[in-house]
Parts: sequence; C-alpha cells; structure tokens
Amino acid sequence: MNHSHHMATTSDPHAGHQHPTTSGSHGDHGGGCGMHMMAMTFYFGYENVEVLFTGLVINSAGEMAGAFVAVFLLGLLYEGLKISREALLRKSQVSIRYNSMPVPGPNGTTLMETHKTVGQRMFSLPHMMQTLLHIIQVVVSYFLMLIFMTYNAYLCIAVAAGAGTGYFLFSWKKAVVVDITEHCH
Repeated sequence: MNHSHHMATTSDPHAGHQHPTTSGSHGDHGGGCGMHMMAMTFYFGYENVEVLFTGLVINSAGEMAGAFVAVFLLGLLYEGLKISREALLRKSQVSIRYNSMPVPGPNGTTLMETHKTVGQRMFSLPHMMQTLLHIIQVVVSYFLMLIFMTYNAYLCIAVAAGAGTGYFLFSWKKAVVVDITEHCH
C-alpha cells in the first residue's frame, strides 16, 4: 500500500512535464516508468527514433534522410580524423636533432660521437594539436557507437557507409606508404 501511495505522489508533480507520446503511445512499453524502452534488435523505422539527445527525435522519412546524411558525414569525419592525426604525427616526428660530443678514442685520439633524437616535446604545439584531435576523435567515436546502439538499421547503415567511404577517400595514400616501406626492409 505504501509503495502505491509513493508512486501516486511522485508521478503527480511531473505529470505536466511529460511528453504526450510518453504517456500515450509508449504507456504499454514502459509500464509508467516515464521512458520508452530501447530496441534490442535491428529494425527499419523512422518514427520516434531518439538520437543522442533528448529533444532530437526522428518522426518522418525526411528527418530520417537528414539524420542519415548527418551520421554518414560523422563517420566520414571520424576516418578523416584518424588519418590526419597519423599524418601530423609523422610530420612532427621529422624534427630530428643531432647532438655531437667529443669522446676519447684509442691512443689519445678524439672521436666525435653523434646522438640522434627523434620526437617531440610534451608542451610543443604539434603535441597539443594531437591531444585536441584525439579528444575530438574519442567523442566522435562514442557518438557513432551510441548511434549504432539505437539498432535503427538506417542509422547503422549510415555509420558503416560513412566509415567505409572515409577509409576509401583518406586511407589510400597511407596504404601505399606502408606498402613501400615494407618492401624496402
């Protein structure tokens, strides 16, 4: 009895703030919990598809088409970020420093010993840029994962197509470089 009384008192203040779709069409799903259930199987649909944020709900074929393009571009961006980070890393590590110092050799002679340093400093601009791009890449990758987890087949296809197109457009130079270096050694 106490439990039912508690439910009645807590649901009353929030009754005005709930979406009409939550209490109407989704009442049979959630059993009055105030949230619609997340799909656990792949489905084709473009009504009541919530994407990433609370207010971002797809309700028509046109909205789904727009979301498809946006998610496709997000997948494209993710692949572009990965490749550009690798390119930046290669450029920043080209800064090779040579330090020469005299070293005593045999029979009183002096030899010059050279040390080669490859890399970058922690507080250098290239490393700061790498860090910023890494953060953006991580956020985009989690967004893509969460979009895929909606189980909406259209959005899942958009993620895969965007990532595939991005790899096709940005990765071919990298593949050639890797191929050449492997044959050289």
